[in-house]
Amino acid sequence: MDYNAIATMSKPPTRFPQINSDTKAARLKRLRLVSRILDKAIPIPGTNAGIGLDPILGLLPVGGDFLGVLLSAYIVIEAARLGASQGVLAKMTLNITIDAVLGIVPVLGDIFDIAWTANESNIKLLEEHLQFPHRGNKANSWFVFVILAGLLILAIGVVVFAIIVLKLLLGALIGS
Repeated sequence: MDYNAIATMSKPPTRFPQINSDTKAARLKRLRLVSRILDKAIPIPGTNAGIGLDPILGLLPVGGDFLGVLLSAYIVIEAARLGASQGVLAKMTLNITIDAVLGIVPVLGDIFDIAWTANESNIKLLEEHLQFPHRGNKANSWFVFVILAGLLILAIGVVVFAIIVLKLLLGALIGS
């Protein structure tokens, strides 16, 4: 009987294996780039502000905010893979939720989306965690699954809300 095989079968699989410093640095660099593209890719002349892909996508009816949530969720997934704690992931999810919920308000939501840079805030949270990784326990796979499921439900809710608003607007314009 192979006791080594039995011993390895009883160990739970590691969802997010340990990664080396070079890989962490490369991932963090990529996440910073994604964040900049989503939040501040196009600088506004004369200010420190910028417009990113997220507020631009928000202008697209129905699917824009949905895509914004999904792209922001990518940063959360990578943060979990980098060993972020449950607290950090929860704060990141809250930032995305605020961005999505307030971003669905026509016109005002788009202006808010320019000012509220959820992805940039999430990168700062991740960087702080990586500087002091022992402040919180690494999130387990179930917690990450629940957070991602919540973000997916949020993204679907944004689409449903946009469809309802479009139907109401069309009904008011057509008079049916």
